[in-house]
Amino acid sequence: MHIKYFLSLCIGLILLSCNENKTSLEVENTKTTEVNFAKGFTISSNENLTIITITNPWPEAKKSFRYALVKDEASVKSLEGKYDAVVKVPLTDIVVTSTTHIPSLEMLGVEKSLVGFPSLNYISSQKTRKHISEGKIKELGKNESINTEMLIELNPQAVIGFGIDGNNPTFNTIEKLGTPVLYNADWTEKHPLGKAEWIKFFGALYGKQKEADSIFSEIERNYNEAQKIAKTATTSPTILSGAMYKDVWYMPQGDSWAAQFIADANGDYLWKDSEGTGSIALNLESVLEKGQNAQIWISPGQFKSTEQLAEMHHMYTQFDAFKNDKVYNFTNKTGATGGVIYYELAPNRPDIVLKDIIKILHPELLPEHELYFFSKI
Repeated sequence: MHIKYFLSLCIGLILLSCNENKTSLEVENTKTTEVNFAKGFTISSNENLTIITITNPWPEAKKSFRYALVKDEASVKSLEGKYDAVVKVPLTDIVVTSTTHIPSLEMLGVEKSLVGFPSLNYISSQKTRKHISEGKIKELGKNESINTEMLIELNPQAVIGFGIDGNNPTFNTIEKLGTPVLYNADWTEKHPLGKAEWIKFFGALYGKQKEADSIFSEIERNYNEAQKIAKTATTSPTILSGAMYKDVWYMPQGDSWAAQFIADANGDYLWKDSEGTGSIALNLESVLEKGQNAQIWISPGQFKSTEQLAEMHHMYTQFDAFKNDKVYNFTNKTGATGGVIYYELAPNRPDIVLKDIIKILHPELLPEHELYFFSKI
């Protein structure tokens, strides 16, 4: 046999073998879902299979996760072991672990598939609270110690979790019991629209990709239109944020989503040059020196009134924003059981958050808008 023919035959057999081991997604027409703002996931799919890749499950993560979504039970068994989770879709029974997941389910019209949640009192949505009162959603304890016995009884098709550092023994136990755990990392996104774009993650789980794309496109359009309006303002008010906790003042860093909202609302956040996406820790003296004359104070911790601020520390009264009654927070808007609506809905509706902040900074630009999340305290 001629050596070239022999080598060609070997290569052909190798390629044939590789193709036989590949899933239909890898050998047939594959489409990638457009994701423009979120940095933590990608979605690829064809007629038979969808793969979600979680690229940033938690801050500074050194691993990624790949989830296979299939339409028939036979494919589930054939793909087990090849992915971090294999799930038959569309889902009909689900457990989620963050209130930020609730609005996505509701916007997609699949909230009735929710069968369990840890710490039900944190949920604020009236629609989902109605299901809770009807006994359709079970209490699963706390995130760090989910009631696995109740979870087994509910038998959900998947648990949607989130990771702080990848060390969650409860999730490991749930997976060993046979229930797939899928990480949702919406909270790690830096851009406000990046958080909202995670609705596409849920869209894939429910076979509602088109609906998810349409919902996000509307949110993006509203956000961009509001930002354009904000740019027409002739002034940029100076902004102070945060408050003290145990003698340390915590406020958003310059690359955080909170700082992004202020920038997009045409405000001058006085700590915008600080680097990082979390919180910056400062002493009171440095904050007073730089922020005493700030025109507006946004999100002063958990305080619900200026009286509470004054009682907690007399130095709060030295800030111009306090003296001029220009302090705004989102803590006064709560659900029936005390959950703060902002924590649940704001990541999913950054367009409303932006309009609120524009209304605070430039009330003349949005005369018809009424504050939804924020209120003057």
